[in-house]
Amino acid sequence: MVRALAVHTFTVLPRANLHSVYPFPLLSRSIHAQASPKVASDVDVVIPGEPKKVNVLTAVPGPRSKALLAEMHAIQESRSVAVFWEMAKSKGNYIVDADGNTLLDIIGHIGSLPLGYNHPNMLAAAKSDEWAAHLAQRPALGLCPPTDWPDKLRDTFLKVAPAGCDQVFTSCGCGASANENAFKAAFIRYRNLQRGTDAFSEIELSSCLKNEAPGSPDLAILSFKNGFHGRTLGTLSATRSKAIHKVDIPAFHWPQAPFPQMRYPLEEHTVENRVEEDRCLTAVEEILDKNAMPVAAVIVEPILAEGGDLHASPYFFRQLRKITENRGVAMIVDEVQTGCGATGTFWAHEQWNLESPPDFVTFAKKMQASGFYSRPEFRASHPFRLYNTWMGDPLRMLQLGVVLDTIEKDRLLNVVQTAGSSIMTGLHEMRTEFPDQVKNIRGSGTFVAFDAANATERDSLLDELRQHGAHMGGCGDRSIRMRPSLIFSRRHTAEFLSILEKALIGRQKAMSI
Repeated sequence: MVRALAVHTFTVLPRANLHSVYPFPLLSRSIHAQASPKVASDVDVVIPGEPKKVNVLTAVPGPRSKALLAEMHAIQESRSVAVFWEMAKSKGNYIVDADGNTLLDIIGHIGSLPLGYNHPNMLAAAKSDEWAAHLAQRPALGLCPPTDWPDKLRDTFLKVAPAGCDQVFTSCGCGASANENAFKAAFIRYRNLQRGTDAFSEIELSSCLKNEAPGSPDLAILSFKNGFHGRTLGTLSATRSKAIHKVDIPAFHWPQAPFPQMRYPLEEHTVENRVEEDRCLTAVEEILDKNAMPVAAVIVEPILAEGGDLHASPYFFRQLRKITENRGVAMIVDEVQTGCGATGTFWAHEQWNLESPPDFVTFAKKMQASGFYSRPEFRASHPFRLYNTWMGDPLRMLQLGVVLDTIEKDRLLNVVQTAGSSIMTGLHEMRTEFPDQVKNIRGSGTFVAFDAANATERDSLLDELRQHGAHMGGCGDRSIRMRPSLIFSRRHTAEFLSILEKALIGRQKAMSI
């Protein structure tokens, strides 16, 4: 049996001086400084009105959810829908579905819910005149931004800008738009360096309108096997996770490199994992040196999420940075899923201790807004080259401001670290008790996954978990992943592990029949 986890009362600590913790040129290092193990503490977040535990009244999905599903399916694709939920009734880490079931939400709207449901800080801010003004009209920020827009940029996005990346581009809301625009910025920079100028020739200007060279050059983005970067045409060409995303869609002829197939637990397989990482790094070098189409940028996720929560060591990413920098190839770190604290540091790539920062860091999901940070030299050389109607969303930026203030005030990175440690401990105990059902445990913070025996068993276990009150999701071929909010703390961890144990026992009995 899994041992019980202690529950601690959460105390809100006073806000640290923003410039006293780290002497680096970020507007807020106190958020980043929480990640030090020296200051991590065992804490629980208390959200007023949050349910004490799950409460399952019907099958999940229940009759009302099924009726809504049929109604929705008549007018919109709905085969991916798991549950319908009551927005006003859900609170904290618990989602209340259409049939009145109270479920512990461990997938967090595919990792995009930073503060859980109806957080009091978010609700209070939403009642302000400032929010109302942005609800009443949405500006075209590239043409006519509000007067406080520069201040808001500094107080939100630049507050958590990755070291070395002091430029921010805001896009239309999803991770694909963030990565797509980073690709374009990398191509623009690459061509300026090739030409030795940012001025265009007449033949470049005329040929690009025919989709022909030299105006439309043959350039590539290198991505990794099992990586996922979006579903727009450019990002889909760099996505390598599942065939269903790509089939029937025209693609650029861009190369892919192997991503390390690590053995878990990582700390028990350091020698063979290093050999595997070196194999993949050698493959990257060969592609960059020999690919017929020049590679302008390499894109990589800190953890290959949709592809199965695949990990590599900091060594791999440090070497990858050296390889790209030595060849004048941009490095794009896709932190759409890992950014905003899920791994226990605000940015997952902080854990790599890079000697030179990446050229781009893309974001979305928990950040509420989307876009990328970049080094100054990657700013587009002419206006309108990276552009759209909205150029961001001030309302989502206001949400981000609440998220960042709450992370800082309530020291949520420490909460993520503590909860993540408890989750990993509990899962390793589960592995001992259910070795055929819990395999390859890996994680950073609460960004945790494990493998089932196969895809069919994974799907059956996810359904069993839902019937016991845990709303989760899968990734890769056979993995179950956790993407909870940043307020998912020790008591929620204890409840999750208890539910998982019941579900595993249920599956064990089912398989023995």
